[in-house]
Amino acid sequence: MDGSKQCLDAGAAASPPVAPADAGRDWRTPLELLALGAVWGGSFLFMRVAAPEFGPYALVELRLALGALVLLPFLWLARARFPLRIWPKLAAIGVVNSALPFLLFAWAAQRAPAAIGAICNAMVVLFAALVAYLAFGEKIGTRRALALLTGFIGVVVLATAKVSGLSIGPAVLAGATAALLYGIGLNLVKRHMVGLPPAASAAVTLGCSAVLLLPLAISHWPAQDVSVAAWGAAVGLGVLCTGLAFIYFYGLIHRIGAARTSTVTYLVPLFGALFAWIFLGAPVTPTMLVAGAIILGSVAISQRAR
Repeated sequence: MDGSKQCLDAGAAASPPVAPADAGRDWRTPLELLALGAVWGGSFLFMRVAAPEFGPYALVELRLALGALVLLPFLWLARARFPLRIWPKLAAIGVVNSALPFLLFAWAAQRAPAAIGAICNAMVVLFAALVAYLAFGEKIGTRRALALLTGFIGVVVLATAKVSGLSIGPAVLAGATAALLYGIGLNLVKRHMVGLPPAASAAVTLGCSAVLLLPLAISHWPAQDVSVAAWGAAVGLGVLCTGLAFIYFYGLIHRIGAARTSTVTYLVPLFGALFAWIFLGAPVTPTMLVAGAIILGSVAISQRAR
């Protein structure tokens, strides 16, 4: 659910889900959720590979631009529904919901294992509830308040962890801030993008963010040659984990509903940690496991409360 992803309430608001009565019994559904969880979990692996060579600005520029290009056909088909007067608002939402979180996660990927960002990303659900309560007066309830407190405890536990003797606190703070921005972005999308085609809207927000970030990306473009592995990871991050994942994600919401699709939240940290361990040999410490269990448990409590 890296952001880019990850916009469950946003997708539901922009395009009301159509869930057949037997969707929950469809054997494809668990496999599709696993696939989406693997793709979004893999985004943290890609960032860990590419960020040290590209730096956050150049990497995120590639991610935004490639994701927007993949989604461009949807915008072209729905172009009549996007008059110029709404583009500044969509651009602002894109900065909050895409550009800044992507930059924070890429910065964290330079300094900590991929699992750290993936675990922090699970906090999006909790932050979305908190922002809705503080900024928009939505009821939060005792159970969800408990879930928020538990999730924050998990972040504190994670921030105290050390990997190979090095503190990962700054990376955890960056990841948690990115999750908070996603939570703010979800609330903005729910209130300002209702009725717009979600894939086309994503093309606008990603594209505008790419344009705004371009000067920084150019000024911070890597001076040294970038390896083939880093280029492959950057392309995979933009095309697969951003553009194609959005299409797949909204298709799932339309077919099985937002509630069932939201279970992908639990899979992203697991795949993020698993891929980092398999492909990069990244350690998974007991503290990381405990923190991940606490955060995912808090998300489960929050989901039940809804």
